Amino acid sequence: MANSINRRSWIKSTALMAGGAAFFSGTISKLAAMPRRIQQSVWSDRLADQEAVLQFPPAIKARLSANENPFGPSPAAKKAIQEALDTSYQYPFMHMRELTGKIADYEGIKQENILMDAGSSPLLLAAAIFYGKNGAEIISGDPSYSDLPSDAEKLGAKWTKVPLTADYKLDLDAMEAKISSNTGLVYICNPNNPTATLLDTEKLKAFCERVSKKVPVFIDEAYIDYLPDPQSVTLIDAVKKGQNVIVARTFSKLYGFAGLRCGYIIAQPDTIANLSKHAVGGMSLSAPSVAAAIAAYQEKEFLQDALKKTLASKEFLYSVLKKEGYEYIPSSTNFVMFPIKMDGQRFVQEMANRGVGIRVWKFNNMDWCRVSVGRMDEMQAFADAFKQLS
Repeated sequence: MANSINRRSWIKSTALMAGGAAFFSGTISKLAAMPRRIQQSVWSDRLADQEAVLQFPPAIKARLSANENPFGPSPAAKKAIQEALDTSYQYPFMHMRELTGKIADYEGIKQENILMDAGSSPLLLAAAIFYGKNGAEIISGDPSYSDLPSDAEKLGAKWTKVPLTADYKLDLDAMEAKISSNTGLVYICNPNNPTATLLDTEKLKAFCERVSKKVPVFIDEAYIDYLPDPQSVTLIDAVKKGQNVIVARTFSKLYGFAGLRCGYIIAQPDTIANLSKHAVGGMSLSAPSVAAAIAAYQEKEFLQDALKKTLASKEFLYSVLKKEGYEYIPSSTNFVMFPIKMDGQRFVQEMANRGVGIRVWKFNNMDWCRVSVGRMDEMQAFADAFKQLS
């Protein structure tokens, strides 16, 4: 099976990861010594989310900074975790094959097209290592999810950032124009994080068909399950057609697995083989997480209920922003971005003082807040705090 690895290759990949950790240690030490107020601009998004949570006061009322789903995991997933504990002394080889089999059957692909890992983060790192080697260029939108290109840059790659369009979407034409003989990968997060905007599907498909003939295209679909019809938007069909496209998926969002860690990529078999050299793969998932993923995968009733609750909370958030006289970017995800009227870091601190955690960005010469959509009580806590500052 393409995404399984033996003990020797596991040791090899772990050694590579350890080397990367040693490489990063000096950078992280320097970042840790920086004043907290400027750290967020240089951490990757993954580490910035972590740092934001760690800075919250103990009595936090609403953790709205990391785009987590507070409605999951499902009861079926929880039951599967409990039942898996008795046999968790065993490696979950067969269960992993069952999970990849379910994904393959649903998507109409082969298991050799799938590489699993503990969330999508290790797979983004594997792509950063492989496609950013020898100083190659990684092209991404700006702002967009930064883990893959920022990790590649730390390892010596060139990171080319392409500004968004006037309506805060990834600029595919401008990204294509930046491709050169040194380009190793084009990274596209769709829907985009942090702007929550969605690309035109037909335009993206045409882009991938053209561009993948020149360089690989990595499509990060972390938030695709929040769309009304994910199957009509996904780029997995591009993989089926043999294009040099990589599609990343995660259970961390609508499935509610952010703390359980389960994700995967779908790509051509040779791409899976190359990225497997830099990822632990299925052996990084615990038996309870695999069991939960098997139980939860395409559990439509639960997913629809979680989506319904998310949409209700998002509409409440929209109403709060409108009432206070704030514009916002219409969201296709479980978070909303809007420009704020004070310094971003001060806004973070003032909201945290009121028990609410959020994230901020600075672009287009403005400070922006990204607020994750939580339970209704969390959105009310946000509203109460926001009204004191707006």
